Amino acid sequence: MPAVKSRRLPPFSGVLALVMASTALVIIDITIVTIGLPLISAEFTAGTSAESVVVTYTVAMGALTQVAGSLSDRWGRRPTVLAGIALFTLASLAAAAAPTLLWLNASRVIQGAGAAVIMVNAIPLLADRYSGEDRNLAIGAWGTVATAAGLLAPVLGGLLVEVFGWRAVFAINLPLGIAAWITAARLLPSAPRRTTGARTDWPGGLLLMLGLGAATMVMLGLDRNWSNADTLILAVAGVALTVFAVVESRTAAPILELRMFARRAFAGAMLAVFLSRVLTIGGTVYLVLHFAESMRLSPAAVGLLMTPIFAAQMVTGMVGSRLLSRWAPGLVIGLGYALKAAGLIVLACTIAPGTPWWALLAPLLAWGAGGGIAGAPVMAVAVNVTEPERVGMVAGTVSTLASIGAGVGTAALGAVYARTGGTDPQAVADGVRAVLAVGAVLAVLAVVTTLVLIDPRRVPRPVGRS
Repeated sequence: MPAVKSRRLPPFSGVLALVMASTALVIIDITIVTIGLPLISAEFTAGTSAESVVVTYTVAMGALTQVAGSLSDRWGRRPTVLAGIALFTLASLAAAAAPTLLWLNASRVIQGAGAAVIMVNAIPLLADRYSGEDRNLAIGAWGTVATAAGLLAPVLGGLLVEVFGWRAVFAINLPLGIAAWITAARLLPSAPRRTTGARTDWPGGLLLMLGLGAATMVMLGLDRNWSNADTLILAVAGVALTVFAVVESRTAAPILELRMFARRAFAGAMLAVFLSRVLTIGGTVYLVLHFAESMRLSPAAVGLLMTPIFAAQMVTGMVGSRLLSRWAPGLVIGLGYALKAAGLIVLACTIAPGTPWWALLAPLLAWGAGGGIAGAPVMAVAVNVTEPERVGMVAGTVSTLASIGAGVGTAALGAVYARTGGTDPQAVADGVRAVLAVGAVLAVLAVVTTLVLIDPRRVPRPVGRS
């Protein structure tokens, strides 16, 4: 790598601005909604848990990411990006006007599908617009904006919910989505439609959505007595996921190429991706519940108190990248999860209705810092043990598992909360403590599996590279 770079920022372009803005919308909508969950729960009394609003979005996005990428390759960037932004914006309008929780969840599924299209086209659009060093700089700038969007989301969500109510977190997407669509229509060139290429894995995407959706419905409903309907839904989940595994082993362009998981280092990296979102998104949903229902903080204060997690994650992501020049990736990932586990353990031992907010800052920072350090080497490990021609599939797999981890984590930890929590401040704190304790166990498990699957003494040997 050259010692001096001629340019530290990529040349600005409308395409770069479009990709940054649209990606920020998608990322923000993963976490901004968590701030409004207490108010959504208070308004709707349907049998489905309000946490399903997070689950439906992330599961739909994860299940359809690879399908969206295949459609983009076949139909061209311009029509698919325009369709994705339109879908996301219209679904945001439907969510903002939702009369019932069922309507809101259906809107979030459609919104997740639009988000998958937007996200999967981000790097291809930058690759088409830039080349050489400028391309690397543009992708780096895009990644920085995506991380910053996660940092902004709790604060923005808190302010919107406190001033305008929970519907504002969806309504804010309307002017931004319209502006993004107009910009895309003006900037993106038309391209001839491709008729060749790998078959789109529609069966895999639909089976994954059906299986994960059914499984999470059962987990989100564990606060009620088990019924015959729950047994049927669980059976549907099992059958759908089993058929999905068979389909994925036979299709030419699978959503998840299961054979790659036979490589220990790849499996370890993907498990780290999955658990990271389980803990970060799934855990923060119930931490927000504690701040709002147990500590009685306002939505704006809740958003501010969530900021240390994402701020620390953003800063230490760069630290983790630097550590890779000295330590093997497995050791860096293990260190990150150990720090995350320490933060979760301290939080689980500390939180109570009367705990002052400042007493939570240190463990919140540790939780976020661990996530930043652990996340930095994951892509390097996954790419290093994969053939060069499959790097695109690796990126799609990372995105898919990250989104699914957020949804499944929210549902699974919700099952823990449903069995231990309640409605009064002390019961809420007890339930959240149980969630954080389970999260700490998962973080420790991540340390062990990382050190076993990814050799902590060396970088995995590259595959297919001279």
